[in-house]
Amino acid sequence: MTIPPRTRPFWTIERRDAVAGYAFIAPQLIGTIVFVLIPLALVFWYSLHEWNVLANTFTFKGAANYQHLLNDPALPQVLIASAIFSACLVVLNMTLAILLAVLLDQKLRGIVVFRTLFFSPVVVSLVAWTIVWGFLLQNNGGINGFLQMFGITGPNWLRNSTTAMISVVVVQVFKNVGLNMILFLAALQGVPKELYEAARVDGAPPFKQFRRITLPMISPTILLTSIITIVGSLQVFAQIAVLTQGGPGFSTTVLVYYLYQQAFQFHFFGYGSTLSILLFVIVAILTFAQWQLRKRIVFYEN
Repeated sequence: MTIPPRTRPFWTIERRDAVAGYAFIAPQLIGTIVFVLIPLALVFWYSLHEWNVLANTFTFKGAANYQHLLNDPALPQVLIASAIFSACLVVLNMTLAILLAVLLDQKLRGIVVFRTLFFSPVVVSLVAWTIVWGFLLQNNGGINGFLQMFGITGPNWLRNSTTAMISVVVVQVFKNVGLNMILFLAALQGVPKELYEAARVDGAPPFKQFRRITLPMISPTILLTSIITIVGSLQVFAQIAVLTQGGPGFSTTVLVYYLYQQAFQFHFFGYGSTLSILLFVIVAILTFAQWQLRKRIVFYEN
């Protein structure tokens, strides 16, 4: 009598583990496809057309929108304004966040109150925050009224090209510096205290300790916050829309606001989609460049 070969069950441990793994990653994968990849593909498809919502027309234009992008006389000014805004925002935000984190890392009485005070703007409504600053920055607003107490005549902050850019940068820095401050504070608290004790024994001054110990040890956090801050600076819209509407001229018209104007004010949805593709390419290039530099500027303890 021959014994039939034993058949292997379909639901093996390996297959069950595989199904469980796919089930865990399915929500993220579906979300990425539905909310990232499909919209990105649709934006590229729209950039090849001219979509007039009012006339209900959808006309294929091919590369005409991209040709318009290369010949747009306003685009260089928009890119310059975007570069100035992003550069100033990143430098001021990162510098101030590191400085505040170092100060708030001290063991002082009432330091929790100051941590809460500096972080509170992060949780305030963005539009409400911007509207309040809009009143303060008016020609007869609170800031000029304060300066008048000392005999100083303040400028019309939002109607001069230089001061308008400074104003929107400062408003954005004060709004989000608390988030980077908390990230840096957490990184600072993870730096071994023995390194500072050894440096003090060797006679290293505080600034040299900061440059040789603190910055290298928190460099992974610096990389993370720099990527977040740069990407966020290229997506700022509400502050520009509420404070300056891109003016005076094109001095504060950043790429996102220019995209909004073309698509939703002038109803050039095809060209607006083309500008969206340009913004995506710029963000991707900057993020990739920062990520490639991590081996040079980031110190990993392991």
